[in-house]
Amino acid sequence: MTGETREGAGDQRAVLYRMVMPSHTCPYGLKAKDLLRRSGYTVEDHLLTTREDTDAFKAKHGVATTPQVFIDGQRVGGYDDLRRFFGKPVVDPKATSYRPVIALFAMTAMMAMATSYAVSGSIFTVRAAEWFIGFSMVVLALLKLQNVETFSTMFLNYDLLAKRWVRYGYIYPFAEGLAGVLMVAGALTWLSVPVALFIGTVGAVSVFKAVYIDKRELKCACVGGASNVPLGFVSLTENVMMVAMAVWMGLSAAGVIGGMAM
Repeated sequence: MTGETREGAGDQRAVLYRMVMPSHTCPYGLKAKDLLRRSGYTVEDHLLTTREDTDAFKAKHGVATTPQVFIDGQRVGGYDDLRRFFGKPVVDPKATSYRPVIALFAMTAMMAMATSYAVSGSIFTVRAAEWFIGFSMVVLALLKLQNVETFSTMFLNYDLLAKRWVRYGYIYPFAEGLAGVLMVAGALTWLSVPVALFIGTVGAVSVFKAVYIDKRELKCACVGGASNVPLGFVSLTENVMMVAMAVWMGLSAAGVIGGMAM
């Protein structure tokens, strides 16, 4: 056990034991050290530089993990325990959250406005709204394509077409991405419109049935297979946006509502 240092300018002191090996530095140890220093503690930092040191420390204190923090001679615990000690929230990895979707739509909205400003000098244009939907479709497809197998498995829980034709779950993210790219470019409307209209309509009907008719509580596959976003309003909105964009572009291409304005 080596590398004892003291850092910080606070009157309160804490003792921290964390792993720092040639091939691995424990990220939670660094987080614990940073949290202690930001909370006004002087940190007595003990580095566990070998597997033997680490195993010996765990056996001595009867703990299963590192880092471990001690304050006033009492063991506080690991990083999550330290956050609780300071009254800070601890994220539950299994808890449902809309944060991924909020972050996604906020970024695609800013991308659309930035693109609109670069092209026309204004962030509030009809084209910006079209780009927002197109960018959102592309990013949503990208998240699904990170792990198509996991996405398709979650998708099978509620999509009506995928339940009848399993391969549709593998095709869906590619179709969504293709339609999104074409809509951003304003190209090949004859292809992007029917694709978006089809997958959006099937998706909207599937989600509405699963959530609002069957009253099922499921995770949404909309942002990929590793999310804890609940199936419901967000996934329904995704599909309705695709349908609305398809109808809008179809009418624009037909000259019913004029061209796709800048």
